[in-house]
Amino acid sequence: MEKAFTTFLLTSLLLHYVMASSAMTKTNITTDQLALFTLKSQIVSDPFHFLDESWSFATSVCHWVGVTCGSHHLRVKSLNLNFNSIEGQTPKVIGNLRELKLRGNNLIGSIPLSLSNASSLETLDISYNSLQGNIPEEIGNLHNMKVLSIQDNQLTDNISVITDVLSDAIDIESAATTQ
Repeated sequence: MEKAFTTFLLTSLLLHYVMASSAMTKTNITTDQLALFTLKSQIVSDPFHFLDESWSFATSVCHWVGVTCGSHHLRVKSLNLNFNSIEGQTPKVIGNLRELKLRGNNLIGSIPLSLSNASSLETLDISYNSLQGNIPEEIGNLHNMKVLSIQDNQLTDNISVITDVLSDAIDIESAATTQ
């Protein structure tokens, strides 16, 4: 009788753990999906219809064009929309991304200060767009940053403040960035 009770208790705990883990993964992937829909809402033109055709609630976010999910935790880890001719604002919310690659599009506006809260961000490539304004100094607080590419925009701040802080970054491309 005691062995049956112990088996029942262990099975119940295991089932609870699996259900809680599943719910947490679902919540996390939902959070990622909502962050990407927020990004999509800031895009005013998608001439190749990449986002219109694949980014929907009917398709798993891990199967969306440009999205890469981690194999273990099923979280969105990378967004690569380089050279898609999309037009709009730089996303203010990027979730838990490690890589954000938006090179060679038609993004306008400024670099949002909220990007400095993306503590997991390792790669930020927003070069070859039409971004203007100041480079937020707080970007220098992203200690996981390995690649920062902001060249060929119309940014006005001096990048040296950020490069001093991000001295461990592997690659910082900022040539022809400042006016």
